[in-house]
Amino acid sequence: MSLSGVDYLVIGAYLLAITAFGSWFARYQKTTRDYFLTDRSVPWWAICFTIVATETSTLTFIGIPAQAYAGNMTFLQLALGYIIGRVLVSVLFIPAYFRGDLFTSYELLQRRFGTRVKMLSAVIFLITRSLADGIRLFTTALVISIVTQVPVTWVVIVLGAAMIVYTMRGGVSAVIWTDVVQMFVYIAGAGAVAVALLGRINGGWAEVMRVGSETARFVVIDSAFDFTRPYTIWAGLMGGIALTLSTHGTDQYLVQRLLSAKSQKAASAGLVLSGFIVFAQFILFLFIGVMLYTHYQQVPLPQELTRTDQILPIFVVSELKNGLAGFIVAAIVAAALSPSLNAMAATTVSDFYLPYFNPRADQATQMRVSKQATVAWGVVQLAVAIGAQFMNRSVLDAGLAVLSHQISTHDPIADDERSCTIMLSTALPLGLARDDSMRASSLRIAESSELRRNTSGFWPVAEVRSTLS
Repeated sequence: MSLSGVDYLVIGAYLLAITAFGSWFARYQKTTRDYFLTDRSVPWWAICFTIVATETSTLTFIGIPAQAYAGNMTFLQLALGYIIGRVLVSVLFIPAYFRGDLFTSYELLQRRFGTRVKMLSAVIFLITRSLADGIRLFTTALVISIVTQVPVTWVVIVLGAAMIVYTMRGGVSAVIWTDVVQMFVYIAGAGAVAVALLGRINGGWAEVMRVGSETARFVVIDSAFDFTRPYTIWAGLMGGIALTLSTHGTDQYLVQRLLSAKSQKAASAGLVLSGFIVFAQFILFLFIGVMLYTHYQQVPLPQELTRTDQILPIFVVSELKNGLAGFIVAAIVAAALSPSLNAMAATTVSDFYLPYFNPRADQATQMRVSKQATVAWGVVQLAVAIGAQFMNRSVLDAGLAVLSHQISTHDPIADDERSCTIMLSTALPLGLARDDSMRASSLRIAESSELRRNTSGFWPVAEVRSTLS
């Protein structure tokens, strides 16, 4: 199967529209406070939506339905930990960030632990985020390349250029407000998939509920003290809390969103509410997984699965027509496009350039350097993405091992470096599935022995290409 001309138009129009929308915010960028913090003008509801979009990826869109398709809904236990973790961040971290005029989370580290700790943390962030987001860009481009037959390098350049242009011009305002738009785009895409599935299932919603109940796919709580199970209530609570304290409490990529809020109260409200929206979002994606299982109990699969992660993309490309498949691809891209370039530029200027190179720089100079840093880090990520396609197996394995911290930082289903493997191997024979977040390995999904997995944990790029062709 391949996409139609209408599908290509939909995808192209979306990329052009989101780039133009983000660039529109250039008119408001007068100072670095505007450029990096929106002059702290973002309302609580936009903070909520940008956080949800930032931590959602293509892996969320594709991987979570596979959880319910292959097993049940115990994955939701992790989201309970996310909610509690957000409450703790709002109580323990946010008040400290709103004391003074901080531009980055690392400035707080300097106050508490000194310059060396701040420098080390900032350097680690810049390096790991460049590598992680570069490989994320590559995995996105790989799937789009297979779908569209456009070379990976050109897809990387087009996607990367779109992110660089609107981030450089519009600053964090562009990042936040495009996140808000893109959250609704990918939710609409998920809704369209759900409606399309219900229209194809004989018996409709009642049949979905019957099949889900009879096959125990609606099980949510697992209270077993069993360390071999990936999702139990104990693991979900402890793991979700620990991950959230790290990602939402200390990482500049997400902390920047909180610092852009109108007030401490707005930041806290947006953060805590985002946990409940993520929970509801997970429910939607898990129900899509149950619908997919029900649907393919009634009709044969278009092709054999090698991983359950393939199930949603196979459905999209095989059964959706008249531009709808293109819209779903655009929704998957929307789940992936939440650039870190502005957060990296803020760290570069606030934590390095101003303290050590030009403490007396005026606003015009700071703005010029900020935009240059945005473009420079964008080029670095482009270079990583382009170079990733030429990596041999050992280099890619080593790189992903180094990246496991950053890659697992924001995706709801992440917990080790295998996520890229999952998405590259899932990048489907149809080429739909790529993931912005290789981070997420917890796609151990209840797939245990029923799925074939490369025993090394990683698929070399060349093998992925041949698999997807």
